[in-house]
Amino acid sequence: MKWSVSIQAQGDRSLEIGEIVLFADAVATMEGIASGIGTMSYGAQIVIEAETDDEAVNLAIPAFIEAASVAGLPDWPLAHAEVIGYEHEFEEYE
Repeated sequence: MKWSVSIQAQGDRSLEIGEIVLFADAVATMEGIASGIGTMSYGAQIVIEAETDDEAVNLAIPAFIEAASVAGLPDWPLAHAEVIGYEHEFEEYE
């Protein structure tokens, strides 16, 4: 099953457009989108294939951290994680 996982890290300075563009490139391979330009946090929504929502979060967090590292973002603490069952939420529109 596919899961949409949103994760956010918070820090102590505003992020510039170039930093978030690099982060967007890093999460794009996971059908991801990135956010955080001009804020003191960065986030991403990525798609993870997993059996359960707990497994999806457990897979998404290291992927998020790796993408942030590849983009050169600061190693800030995670402030939020949320998971939505991708197939169940959208199957009624198919």
